[in-house]
Formats: sequence, C-alpha cells, structure tokens
Amino acid sequence: MSNKLAADGHPLDFVGSVQNGSMSDPGNEGHSGYRIDQIAALADASLTRYRPDIVTLHIGTNDLRGASEVDTAITRLRLLINQITADVPDATVLAASLVVSTSSTEERRRGMYNQAVRQIASDAQEAGKRVAYVDMSGLTTADLADPLHPNDSGYQKMADAFHRGVQAAGSAGWLKNPAPASALVRSGIAGK
Repeated sequence: MSNKLAADGHPLDFVGSVQNGSMSDPGNEGHSGYRIDQIAALADASLTRYRPDIVTLHIGTNDLRGASEVDTAITRLRLLINQITADVPDATVLAASLVVSTSSTEERRRGMYNQAVRQIASDAQEAGKRVAYVDMSGLTTADLADPLHPNDSGYQKMADAFHRGVQAAGSAGWLKNPAPASALVRSGIAGK
C-alpha cells in the first residue's frame, strides 16, 4: 500500500507505538490478540501523540469468540470510531470488514458484524464525520496463512482495499492534514 500511496503523491509516515513487519516504516498501533476495548484503552494517548491523517481499522475478530459477543463488539466498534473522530476530527477513518476465516466460531458471527461495520461507517458519514467502509470480501480462504490471518497474497489484497479507501477519501476531499501535534513526534525509526 505504501508504494501505491507514494505513487499517488501522498507523503507517508506510518505511526504508532508498535513496530511490526519488514517494511522500512513499520510503525502501527496493531496489537495481536487485542479486543476492541483494549485498543480503545490505548487510543487517546496514541491519537493525540501522533495526530494521524488516516486511521485504518481491521478490528473485531478477537471480539467474536463468544455467542453474545457480536452485539457488544458492534457497540465497542461504534464507541471506538466515535473516540477516534473526537480525538482527531480532521482524520479519515477507514473501517474495514473482517476477512474470511476458517474458524467456525468467528466465521459464524462475521457476517452480522461486517454488516454493522458498513452501517456504523454510514451513520458516521451522515453525522458529518470522515469515516468510510472498506470491503475486504475479496479475500478467500486461499488468502489465509492460518484460520484467522492472511498470507502474503491476503495482505496484498487488504492493502489494495485500503488503497481504494484512501483514493475514495481523497476524491471526497477528506485528505487534509490534521491539526499539528503539540510537540515534534518521532516514529521510532532512525531519521524519522
């Protein structure tokens, strides 16, 4: 995705308190195994520190383990998106549907959750917020490395879907620099 965004003329600096992956700028705020509420607990500090222009969310798989969890996951996602748009109102939030899974527990609940993600994004847009839905239905079980996680092909498809989301946000006029951070922020990567 970073190569495509750079080719589109978007300056890039991936930010977050976590460094994962083999890319030259691996900053992010992804935490393996975390539920939505656990990410929400970290969000205020990270958002106010880094002041991102775009927030990508592929979140909720870990919330779908129990039979009653779909409704609470939907509520937590709505609260998290409201929290993000309050903390960085000039940022664009790209909320993605969950990718396919071969785990019967998560897969059984994924459809209902994904419909809610689309509705939450639509409701936020109607309220004047820069929130868009990103459809990850292009991934198949052939794009999985294990029951829940994509392989390289799957991650490429996810990057392509998020890239389309960024392009749509740009076409909508949403891509503006957020308010500057209160102090110079370093991503943790040498020279940045």
